[in-house]
Amino acid sequence: MPTVPYYHVDAFADRPFTGNQAAVMLLESWPEDAVLQGIAAENMFAETAFLLPGEDDADYELRWFAPQVEIALCGHATLASGHVVLSALLPDRDSARFATRRAGLLEVTRGGNRYALSLPAYRAEPAPFDAAVALLGAAPEEVARHPGGYDVFRYAGADQVRALDPDLRGLAGLGDMLFICTAPGEETDVISRVFVPGAGIDEDPVTGAAHAVLTPFWCDRLGREEFTAFQASARGGHLTCRRAGDRAVLGGSCVTVVEGTFRF
Repeated sequence: MPTVPYYHVDAFADRPFTGNQAAVMLLESWPEDAVLQGIAAENMFAETAFLLPGEDDADYELRWFAPQVEIALCGHATLASGHVVLSALLPDRDSARFATRRAGLLEVTRGGNRYALSLPAYRAEPAPFDAAVALLGAAPEEVARHPGGYDVFRYAGADQVRALDPDLRGLAGLGDMLFICTAPGEETDVISRVFVPGAGIDEDPVTGAAHAVLTPFWCDRLGREEFTAFQASARGGHLTCRRAGDRAVLGGSCVTVVEGTFRF
């Protein structure tokens, strides 16, 4: 059976068992997509990141798979991939660049024991989404949508976001999209919860892609170019978010909890 190096990383986490879990796997060539999807289903993490040595400006090619579908953009698994590259593969480097199929060239840089991840900033525009609001179970003050499947629901307070108990099967029926529920935070500037049942992830622990949307959304509303954020899942995770032109720069830490060999 083929064997490949395997890392299990908690991303946007400063200690084990918090943040969002990602598998990072190093390949020498691309197998069939069905194999990649099967591996992701076996791992059952929000995302499995597959790396292949890159060309030109990229150190690695990068693809992400959730348990049921390939993902267009995944922040936490990119941060985890940068952590693996900069801590284990290229420890003398302070940055790593990844070529992706649908999100362009992404970069992770290291500063002390934290990393900064540069993602495209996705702007969600005001638009109704009554079907989703009914399934979330509480009416937000504002709804904004991005055509990539990123939908933002702004509530008045953190307690409303924490209390949400959505109809997950109903949301799954609306398609493979992120339902991003957010409000002003308590100990941080912003709080959020993110539901992605259409991709096989009922509630995502910490979602980098969601914060690529929340960064311009909240920078506009807060009147400044950076803020602190907490994703209030059961595992929980802290981020810093900064707008840099057309990029959203997310800051966080990572912890490797398993390192080994995967056979398939």
